[in-house]
Amino acid sequence: MILVARPRFHRPISWTDCLTMSDFTRPNPVDDQIDAALKKAVDAPKTGEISFKRQWDAELDAELEAAMSGFDADDLYPGNKGPRTRAADRANVPKGGVGQESRNGPQMGKVIAIRGKSVFVDLGAKSEGVVPVDQFGENLPAPGSMIEVRVDHFDTSEGLLILSLKGAAVEANWENLKKGLIVEARVTKVNKGGLDVEVDGIRGFLPIGQIDINRVEDASIYVTHKFRVIVTEANAREKNLVVSRRDLLEQERAEAREKTWKELEEGQVRKGVIRTVKEFGAFVDLGGVDGLLHIGDMSWSRLKDVGDTVKPGQEVEVKVLKIDRTTQKVSLGLKQLMPSPWDLVEGKYGRGQTFKGKVTRLMDFGAFVELEPGIEGLVHISELSPNRVRRVSDIVKAEQEVEVRILKIEPEAKKIALSLKPLPQAAPAVEEEEEEEEDDTPPAPKPERKIPLKGGLG
Repeated sequence: MILVARPRFHRPISWTDCLTMSDFTRPNPVDDQIDAALKKAVDAPKTGEISFKRQWDAELDAELEAAMSGFDADDLYPGNKGPRTRAADRANVPKGGVGQESRNGPQMGKVIAIRGKSVFVDLGAKSEGVVPVDQFGENLPAPGSMIEVRVDHFDTSEGLLILSLKGAAVEANWENLKKGLIVEARVTKVNKGGLDVEVDGIRGFLPIGQIDINRVEDASIYVTHKFRVIVTEANAREKNLVVSRRDLLEQERAEAREKTWKELEEGQVRKGVIRTVKEFGAFVDLGGVDGLLHIGDMSWSRLKDVGDTVKPGQEVEVKVLKIDRTTQKVSLGLKQLMPSPWDLVEGKYGRGQTFKGKVTRLMDFGAFVELEPGIEGLVHISELSPNRVRRVSDIVKAEQEVEVRILKIEPEAKKIALSLKPLPQAAPAVEEEEEEEEDDTPPAPKPERKIPLKGGLG
């Protein structure tokens, strides 16, 4: 067997081609067709002719088109009836992005485990994240519990989402600083328009109008203080950072308000903080909901100044007296949590007894006298003096101490009638013998009438 190279072949010679010499001299119709096609392609002019490569590409395209007949690419992209474009593909991506890291706002997650300085949280959809242990303080969550978190960013090296506890301050840098991020700020000094703060080594500005919900008169009291703030403006190129504490307080207050209204009921005893003090009472923050503590419901005794009983910022325990959900008004009471002195009036005071008291108010119809804190009685104008009284102020003055006599007690109506009149003196007694002698003496005879009576005959 002899191997011979045939230059006319367009392909390598295989072992099947390595036959006898007679086989090489035998005519081959396939080779003749190939030789003819090659000669035609070489001899043909270049213009107007199709190359082999283009010819075979056209044939393949035709076969592929035949195989794909009846297939609609739009079926893979619902809602995209036009030609498929990159913009159309982006339009078909669900809102919120593809991954959990693109979700904005708070979301619920299940605590998987606590390892080292991280709390691992399952957010569902095969996504896991970690929350720094420092954000929980001493109240670490138990595995299996649900917590509310926010997505900070995605750590590509670890393949985990970096989360932050809702409302917790995160570690800030110019890469993650963005509007709405909650950070911790330390006040360094006061300037004309507000406070200079430092956020993890980054200098920022807190306008005076954004320090608190209420108006701040003296911003210097906040120097060296630390508190959570929310980023309102962050420009890394210009190194400009503006934060607000008021916006964060209002957000927390709105969340607390919704929860408080669901729980609030008449008769409840709740804790609150005095927000503002007025002449007629004080407004108490019950947790996002303000209630009015009227001056008349602060103490059983009469108060002249609200500031003598409560101060702004003071924590108090009050009773819910009335709720108007239409106008969102709440009436509160402080004295209702203390025993009423009227409950012991009957055993302590009796009709006809005299007590010392102090005049508290003067009215046109009489004067009110306080017998003890919370117990007042009325001395009517007719009981001020045995003589006729034109003006109450002619007899008694405010803050004057007087001795009064109890005329009537009505504990249920919380009323006591008093009198300043002295007791009437008894008439002198007459001996029985003198009366008998007077009875034995005959009456003196009437004088005779000398002038006749005038008038009719009767």
